[in-house]
Amino acid sequence: MTSTIYEASGSRRGCSGTLALAVFPLFILSGCASWSAKTTDTPAVDVPTHWSTTVSPNNAQVPATSLAQWWQRFNDPLLSTLVTQALQANTSILSAQAALQQARALRDVRAAGLLPGVNASGSAGRSKSGDNNASNSFKAGLDASWEPDIFGGKRSALNASEADAQAAQTTLADVQVSIAAEVALAYIQLRGQQAQLLIARNNLASQTETLQITDWRAQAGLITSLEVEQSRASTEQTRAQIPALEASIAKTRHSLAVLTGQPPDSLQALVNEPTTVPQAAPDLALSIPAQTLRQRPDVRTAEHRVGAALAQVSAADAARYPGFSIGGSLGLNALTLVGLGSGATVATALLASVSVPLFDGGAARSQVLAQEAALEQARVNYQAVVLTALKDVEDALVALQGDRARLIHLQGAATAAGNADLMAQQRYSSGLIDFQTVLQTQRTLLSAQDSVASTEADVSADHVRLYKALGGGWN
Repeated sequence: MTSTIYEASGSRRGCSGTLALAVFPLFILSGCASWSAKTTDTPAVDVPTHWSTTVSPNNAQVPATSLAQWWQRFNDPLLSTLVTQALQANTSILSAQAALQQARALRDVRAAGLLPGVNASGSAGRSKSGDNNASNSFKAGLDASWEPDIFGGKRSALNASEADAQAAQTTLADVQVSIAAEVALAYIQLRGQQAQLLIARNNLASQTETLQITDWRAQAGLITSLEVEQSRASTEQTRAQIPALEASIAKTRHSLAVLTGQPPDSLQALVNEPTTVPQAAPDLALSIPAQTLRQRPDVRTAEHRVGAALAQVSAADAARYPGFSIGGSLGLNALTLVGLGSGATVATALLASVSVPLFDGGAARSQVLAQEAALEQARVNYQAVVLTALKDVEDALVALQGDRARLIHLQGAATAAGNADLMAQQRYSSGLIDFQTVLQTQRTLLSAQDSVASTEADVSADHVRLYKALGGGWN
């Protein structure tokens, strides 16, 4: 993957000696200033030609543009509402938007520096010397100045500001990607916790019924109090899980509200009713890695940082050469205010100047070396970001594949545990088995159902992480 960025070639240095001596023939200087530009590849990073794992059962292709609003693939209107609200009101996104506005304003400041500056001025004075009569003077004029960008220093600084503005824009996109994923993960976690709470309550009701049966059998002398206490201990252990789950649900709900830019308790009524864990549509197939990397805003940000660093090198290099400026003024002088309109004295001035750096102790050269080191850092950071992007996708794929397989086995285990619990209850009521068998089947059922609910949430969360790794969540 390459991007087009520009750097100065050696042709500029070939003109520097002549330019240092020539002051007024600006047409000669402009000819030497047309140093060439060339495209520079971003650092090469080895990427796989295909992903190691597929996530689409039917291998159906989904356009990359569909990832812009991937949360709609979960077919959960409330999730879509929360993500949309977060993208509009989350404080991190608002901060990134302000940073983007700042970067664009600074770019405009650099662009204005390439144009001439014109100022208007006016003054009025009254003076008296000795016994002479007091005299008035009125002045009005225009002052103009311009510093020709002979060696491209200002243009390079503008290019750096433009790259910074683009980096700020993709940084905003990266924040949007992260916030959308965090909201979805928090929502999925909340629904998973609510599912676990419902399982705990259902098992508590079953265990409470078993405790009542055990107590009746003990009163009838069919069993001892040992079985009663064992049943009560198991029931209380399940009951103890409920407050912990309720607290976890409240904390997750608070986090979800803050992510959407609202006070912690604002979503209590909205998400209080439990529902199923949202499941993503399974028809997702990955594009080739290069397309995925282009979709990720953090990769684009790293590219822009390389471009900005390269422009800064050119700007620092240009500072080692002479600087030129042209100034002029046009003014009117009169003894009365009305006289400025007619009969005023016209004063004009034109000035051209050059500033040639002779000795700075090597500061300019050291500044160039510093910017070149910054450029190397940006290139290394780009390589790191690309490798991290590849790792994120591969990790998400592996996790999704593993959790899908795990869920299938857990669902089979939960079905078997449910059947075993039903048969154990019936046989215990008939006095055919002891309570230890009932106790064990109840614990197994609770554990299996809880694992299914947890893994269902994990599978949905894996989809979210995969969408985030693919760079989905921004336009």
